[in-house]
Amino acid sequence: MASGAIRRFQDRVLGPSRTGISSSTSEIWLLGVCYKISEGESSEEADAGRVLAAFRQDFSSLILMTYRRGFEPIGDTTYTSDVNWGCMLRSGQMLFAQALLFQRLGRSWRKKDSEPADEKYLEILELFGDTEASAFSIHNLILAGESYGLAAGSWVGPYAVCRSWESLARKNKEETDDKHKSFSMAVHIVSGSEDGERGGAPILCIEDVTKTCLEFSEGETEWPPILLLVPLVLGLDRVNPRYIPSLIATFTFPQSLGILGGKPGASTYIVGVQEDKGFYLDPHDVQQVVTVKKENQDVDTSSYHCNTLRYVPLESLDPSLALGFYCQHKDDFDDFCIRATKLAGDSNGAPLFTVTQSHRRNDCGIAETSSSTETSTEISGEEHEDDWQLL
Repeated sequence: MASGAIRRFQDRVLGPSRTGISSSTSEIWLLGVCYKISEGESSEEADAGRVLAAFRQDFSSLILMTYRRGFEPIGDTTYTSDVNWGCMLRSGQMLFAQALLFQRLGRSWRKKDSEPADEKYLEILELFGDTEASAFSIHNLILAGESYGLAAGSWVGPYAVCRSWESLARKNKEETDDKHKSFSMAVHIVSGSEDGERGGAPILCIEDVTKTCLEFSEGETEWPPILLLVPLVLGLDRVNPRYIPSLIATFTFPQSLGILGGKPGASTYIVGVQEDKGFYLDPHDVQQVVTVKKENQDVDTSSYHCNTLRYVPLESLDPSLALGFYCQHKDDFDDFCIRATKLAGDSNGAPLFTVTQSHRRNDCGIAETSSSTETSTEISGEEHEDDWQLL
């Protein structure tokens, strides 16, 4: 299917593309960074222009992953493109790539077209090449996620993708040589149940996260960088409005990596918010495969970035989504827990997730957490399953 046809089809699913920044002077949050737009004249207008320019540069520096065509077949299949089915996998790649960008280059890094490409930046893109030789390719993600239903040609939901990234990160850690050790990071899934599809507010247990980090580091370091993924089901057909203030608030966390979410059958990567709308990177454009090697600083990487600001009303999101957070070190994780605990306390009985220090056991020997919270099932009054639909 041609790229234009794909775009028209996705417009029918996501709704007509909404682009740009509204005339509102409300602040914008982009993965933990605030851009305050002031209303006024003369110097204040100039300041607002500089703020918007800084926001656009930040947005366009984020790594974009889209449908690709012309790559080597995936496994034993004949698939040489992920058009029509790979958008959730590409959204996951974007979130993971952003975590690596934070790890290697820091949150303040910006892509500058006037300068030679940074070798660390190229090395990150190389990891996501569309070939089995690239550690975090769509090929290897599907292989790592077979037990969670990932397969070439099939569409999956956010929970399965989160678990697949957990498996792939573990596999990469086991196979990575000393030369690339700095790319290693632990991945921890915050889930309220074994299958992640039963609703309820997930509980982040600090004791469990500590165990994940210690097992991952194998005694080499006390606390490695860690990616926290929180799969959620926040309603039936759409996100319950009670959760929207908390979703918006997560973008104020310095550790924010945004949201994997969109409409049924059409995943996007939501990276910022302004009022009640979310800015997102869209994986649905079809592009030819590009080979990136860190040794080639002249390679064209423009297809890995987007200058078009697209947004979607947060109230229209599919309720099945996943949050991402990146903690560089132990102090960063502690700060995240403080913020998350306050957010849950301010949620008016509708927490996205809660935080507890450890598990305890009841009189029957069954593990429980040290705190109890109202679940999303109790909030909605009904039990519900994951509403993601196959494309």
